[in-house]
Amino acid sequence: MKKSIFIALFAVVFVAGCIIYVPKPYDEPSPYEENYYEDEYAGESYEETMDSSYFYDYLSPYGYWTRHLKHGYVWIPNSTGYGWRPYSHGRWMWTDFGWTWISDFEWGWAPFHYGRWGWDNYSGWYWKPGTRWGPAWVTWRRGSTYLGWAPIPPGVIFISGTGIRSLPNRLPDSFWIFVDGRYFYNTHLNRYVLPRERNLTIINYTVQKTNIVWRDRLIINNGIDINHINGISHQRVTKHQLANSPNVGKAKIDRGRIEVFKPVISKNEAAGPKSVLDRNEVKEKVSREKIRKSGVSEAEWAVKKKQAQERELAVMEKSQKMDILEIEKKNEAEKRSVRTPAEKNKVEKKYKEKSEKLKEQHKKEKSSLKQRHEKEKTKVKKKIVKKEVKKQTYLPPKL
Repeated sequence: MKKSIFIALFAVVFVAGCIIYVPKPYDEPSPYEENYYEDEYAGESYEETMDSSYFYDYLSPYGYWTRHLKHGYVWIPNSTGYGWRPYSHGRWMWTDFGWTWISDFEWGWAPFHYGRWGWDNYSGWYWKPGTRWGPAWVTWRRGSTYLGWAPIPPGVIFISGTGIRSLPNRLPDSFWIFVDGRYFYNTHLNRYVLPRERNLTIINYTVQKTNIVWRDRLIINNGIDINHINGISHQRVTKHQLANSPNVGKAKIDRGRIEVFKPVISKNEAAGPKSVLDRNEVKEKVSREKIRKSGVSEAEWAVKKKQAQERELAVMEKSQKMDILEIEKKNEAEKRSVRTPAEKNKVEKKYKEKSEKLKEQHKKEKSSLKQRHEKEKTKVKKKIVKKEVKKQTYLPPKL
């Protein structure tokens, strides 16, 4: 009897020890994760350490500060232009910190290397400050034709020794920026960014990878393998050395060396912006499309927007044609690998079905894009009419 009980207990312990927990692709984050704070950046130091109040003072001329219900003080950029998204106006460069974003904006040294970007229906894209410097806080997608990236949202914390290897939740499709891989290394990358209406189709043809690691006290973004970039871009990627710059502003690139302003930032819980907009002011000042560039009239902006929409449609149509060509190439390659006419007909039928299905998806994409463009045109016309009415009803003061 005792021997039977011992054998049963041993079996239970053995089976329990063999059980391995396999997490779901998007497990809910542990409630304890919300209490983590990023360590202060401990890399190469400057003569003087700054605190987070510097962000509030420096960025105020370039946008608006408001208080987010969940994230506290957040910053919303102005004068970004039509179709802007985080990490869209600039270029990618390979450095000793991995894939590093070099922004076209004077203020780009801060929001693309510290903190996190989020989005909501009320204020659009907003930036939550952080104290830790990174080459780019993005996750990646790669495929045989397209490359993509998306900002890592607030709440996803980098932990020393662990890094960021996956995201707790699936990102919205609209977060992703995709380009034809041939243009990934282009210095004017924003010209090749695909309309967000293409995202759902491309997501289904790409694989996501998040790989921000901690190595030798450096934060490194190794999201996409160099060999894959070399192959898809038809260019040989050159590694650049990243160095500290004492001057705030844009990065300087010269002969394999990039100088960037990346000061050590300490947390100051008592700090805050001098001017803060309430939610109603944010809604009034920040358009849900993209903010019009300062110094441009509504009529001029309407013309520029129309030109941008035409470019957007052209980029979409070009990429859709490339999709169909890719299917035709695969079809011909597979037909060459089989011998009998029956097998060739089977391959032909398979790729014809794929092509027809993709063409239907392309029609939906183009229809969605045109609908968005029409809504944007209507908004601009309303603003112009509203301004004209205000001019006509203006009465000069009596002398």
